Amino acid sequence: MDLMYTSTRSADIKVTASQAILKGLSPDGGLFVPEQFPTLEVSLPELAGMSYQETAYAVMKQFLTDYTEEELKECIRRAYDDKFDTEEIAPLTEAGGVHYLELFHGATIAFKDMALSILPYLMTTAAKKNHETREIVILTATSGDTGKAALAGFADVPGTRIIVFYPKNGVSPVQEKQMVTQKGANTCVIGIHGNFDDAQTGVKRLFSDKALEAELSSEGFCFSSANSINIGRLVPQIVYYVYAYGRLLSQGTLSVGDPMNVVVPTGNFGNILAAFYAKNMGLPIGKLICASNENKVLYDFFQTGVYDRNRDFILTSSPSMDILISSNLERLIYHACGKDAARNAALMRELTQKGRYEVTGDMAAAMCDFAGGYATEEQTAAEIRRVYEQCGYVLDTHTAVASSVYHTGFAEKSNGVPAVIASTASPYKFARSVMSAIDSRYQSMDDFALIDELHKIAGTKIPRAIEEIRTAPVLHDTVIEKEEMEAAVKRFLLR
Repeated sequence: MDLMYTSTRSADIKVTASQAILKGLSPDGGLFVPEQFPTLEVSLPELAGMSYQETAYAVMKQFLTDYTEEELKECIRRAYDDKFDTEEIAPLTEAGGVHYLELFHGATIAFKDMALSILPYLMTTAAKKNHETREIVILTATSGDTGKAALAGFADVPGTRIIVFYPKNGVSPVQEKQMVTQKGANTCVIGIHGNFDDAQTGVKRLFSDKALEAELSSEGFCFSSANSINIGRLVPQIVYYVYAYGRLLSQGTLSVGDPMNVVVPTGNFGNILAAFYAKNMGLPIGKLICASNENKVLYDFFQTGVYDRNRDFILTSSPSMDILISSNLERLIYHACGKDAARNAALMRELTQKGRYEVTGDMAAAMCDFAGGYATEEQTAAEIRRVYEQCGYVLDTHTAVASSVYHTGFAEKSNGVPAVIASTASPYKFARSVMSAIDSRYQSMDDFALIDELHKIAGTKIPRAIEEIRTAPVLHDTVIEKEEMEAAVKRFLLR
């Protein structure tokens, strides 16, 4: 029996995994979720000896049941290859008594590569399986990392085009240059005057515009998403938590059945939700620690049960977490309210209309595995400096948020349970913030001089992704108002 997917907002919608990946977003505006959590079929002792690719197949075959073994293994083979700069794909590095799960060794040096390396293959396979003859248009909003990872994954993939919207002044210089220098005749990158939430809201509006859908369909196009709202983004992220557990077993840090805690720097809530899915597959995860920066809407939610985006939006040194509307939280809310789609839909309407909603006591109890913490800008910088001075290990700003939250709020009460901190980006991607945190004398240097200096003090190789953009020409220079997103999409597609 195939595992079917339903919408978080309507119990009547049921699709296969490949259909959910192809659609990206449910027609009712909800997100696709599996009707039930599958069980991890391999035993925990077996995980200790499995490669990343083998772990990926063991996890993904349970969720993507309408893909054949041959199809899924081919997608995995093509995704997790030499585009990663380590054979392990996701190394687990111990520093200062915690384990940093390095998810930044892919083509764009951010954790989004872990899912966006495979999504184009899952999607084009899904198109063939479902006899989709229209060209797939990937429509994505980014807070900095998803955009480049999606662009790199879909560039020049036959039968696809990709349009990425990003907040013009809300990403790091390296993140922006990675996007605006992207090659590929099927790629389009557009800056907007606004923040990430404006971009994400605009993209969701385009997805739900039936008139636009009909117009573009008549021209041979259909929309899909590479954001973590797409279940094809979420499922591959489950893999690395299962892999991390296997590595801890193989190292002798864990015995079979022992729990591990997971600490995740969190913005759109997809990465930590993947850990929640892994736990529900049977992986022994203890606490799911949700780390926020000064945009602490999620911290406040886990403290009070009230989700309230009616607050100032703060630009921080960890821009991929500068988010006030965490889209994937809707999936957790759906599970917390007992898979009651109508109840969930009502809460999402409140969020749209009032900018807030409040969960009930029973829903809060259903989310008891989660805990929240946040780090200020000063604490984030201090953590980068502390870890470097004590361990010689350099964290990026996002990972530093998670590390600070863990060490200040959870380490002492962990009772010996090892912590895995999701290290979501290379420090080279945020060299100015990282180097300034280590020593203020670096502040006067230009971005690429800082990268060279980081290479010297960290003793790590400058990633290929950074070297490629040093002299790369800008190919995308469009900047628009947020109200002009539909017109910009039409210009690109109907030119």
